Amino acid sequence: MLQQRIIFGALLVLTVAGFYYLTDACELDQTQHGCRIDNGQCTCSFGCKSEFRYATRKECQDALKGRSSDVCSRSPCLNGGSCAQISPMPQYKCRCEGTGYWGNRCQRLCPKPEQITAGAKFPHECVVI
Repeated sequence: MLQQRIIFGALLVLTVAGFYYLTDACELDQTQHGCRIDNGQCTCSFGCKSEFRYATRKECQDALKGRSSDVCSRSPCLNGGSCAQISPMPQYKCRCEGTGYWGNRCQRLCPKPEQITAGAKFPHECVVI
């Protein structure tokens, strides 16, 4: 019985993670190398254009020094969520994983599994592995 629960839990996590990956994927012509501000530091990587506000590390570092606006400096994420500056409005994305909250600003308390009704989506930020 315990093994079945563990296997079911693992499959649920993999399904939710796979769905999240597929819905956040971008087209190949929409990828680029760029930088963004993650928790007060510049992070540069290759990915979707919309995830990177700055084309170069220097642009990102200038933003950190106050030479351009850093929307994350206003701490838009609540309840311990981490802020990443991105290109499209609202020009930031809150990452809520591991906080017990979800939503665009980590403002919504994660539901308990027994509170989810049939057919309702369980927020991926609330999955605990």
